[in-house]
Amino acid sequence: MNTVREPLIRLTGITKRFKNLTAVDRVDLDVFPGEKLVIIGPSGSGKSTLLRSINLLEEIDEGAILFQGREVGYVTRHGRRHLDRPPAVCALRTEIGMVFQHFHLFPHMTVVGNVMEGPLTVRKMPLAEARQVALDMLAKVGLSDKRDVFPATLSGGQKQRVAIARALAMRPKLMLFDEPTSALDPELVGEVFDTIHTLADEGMTMIIVTHHMGFARELADRVIFMESGRFLAQGDPQQFFSVGQENERIRSFLNRLL
Repeated sequence: MNTVREPLIRLTGITKRFKNLTAVDRVDLDVFPGEKLVIIGPSGSGKSTLLRSINLLEEIDEGAILFQGREVGYVTRHGRRHLDRPPAVCALRTEIGMVFQHFHLFPHMTVVGNVMEGPLTVRKMPLAEARQVALDMLAKVGLSDKRDVFPATLSGGQKQRVAIARALAMRPKLMLFDEPTSALDPELVGEVFDTIHTLADEGMTMIIVTHHMGFARELADRVIFMESGRFLAQGDPQQFFSVGQENERIRSFLNRLL
């Protein structure tokens, strides 16, 4: 019997440039179903750009993205690579949810309206079904009692949990979290991390960029250190955060944060 696992998503040679700056430099990565991958590193190291490239919010200059074994995101016409047609890009984003540093909620919509919007407009769900999905996702993040209020009345932690519910309502196979607590007051960080822990316990595949080393140590199956657009090192949390960390650059980085 063939027991070789296939990655949910595979990146090969991903490169993204901004004029003379190479933000992501020939990155290769396999992420397997159910894996919790945490990417750490200094500001400006390319972590967020990499996540945005996976979700096609940034167009890569080189490389390929394979999702469930199929190359996605780009087509070649007349010898040049182009972003795929909008319906194909939109379809991929339903499979790959993303939660940003800032919440980007629609202020004129109620909480449940925000969470329903994707299923209604992208997945074309009937109204009753979209509402039920939204209510289920709000229950999952512990915000059923806030369904009919507007975002302006919520705390930062609650807004981020609504943003997570909104992403989950699309029923993605992969979740990307880009510094999901960086815009929050310290006392609100825990409720967002608790929600992510719950998703991890349920088997959600996720890639998380964070500066919270304790969270990375608790949650991750694998930790990657990124600097200058490249992966400098990776390993399991116990190995990575051990006092015997051999890489001097990583040891210096961790000593400033731990």
